Amino acid sequence: MDLEPIWLSIKLAIITTFLLLLVGIPIAYWLSRKQNFFKIVVEALITMPLVLPPSVLGFYLLLAFSPNNALGQWLHQHFNVQLVFSFKGLVFASIIYSLPFMVSPIKAAFSHLPKSIAEASYTMGKSKLQTFFSILLPTIKPSIFTAAVLTFAHTLGEFGVVLMIGGNIPGETKVASIAIYDAVEIMDYTAANYYALILFAITFLIVISVFIFNRNAVKSPFE
Repeated sequence: MDLEPIWLSIKLAIITTFLLLLVGIPIAYWLSRKQNFFKIVVEALITMPLVLPPSVLGFYLLLAFSPNNALGQWLHQHFNVQLVFSFKGLVFASIIYSLPFMVSPIKAAFSHLPKSIAEASYTMGKSKLQTFFSILLPTIKPSIFTAAVLTFAHTLGEFGVVLMIGGNIPGETKVASIAIYDAVEIMDYTAANYYALILFAITFLIVISVFIFNRNAVKSPFE
């Protein structure tokens, strides 16, 4: 059995999760502050991948970044970047598709933090930036961990979006979910079963790790 699709899926999930941690945490914090209509629109757009069929999102990304369209031509001419049928395209599509899994839990955690925590930090002479990194982020560490794990697991099992924008190129865009589909298409159920079992095992371990981490995070010191 060719394990390359498994490693490619893991690589995609790791890169996507890392980039979304960098992007998602500031977005979640910004959304958790005082609400206005613009923020409601932004949050709705971020949440759309949760309810939008993956093939629809993948189709529009394929159109937007196709070399035949203005945006795709501009990226290729000015940055020599081609997102369609490339691993870079998979990363970009995965960031958009998994963004709500990163932003929503962290935004909820920020929203439930008492304002007195930040205010107490300010009275002690800490700046907003110092308060954010040394007080607020450590306080919501379990939510950040949960968001990262959910993002990783969600990216690991993507199919519709990655197939639409990445196609099925061995070693480049053929991730595990596509390998399962290919194996079923040619009735190679043994290979499909191996791929599915590996993804099942990885996902199960990920979910267990979330429960264990969160249980330890909230455990009483008197237990």
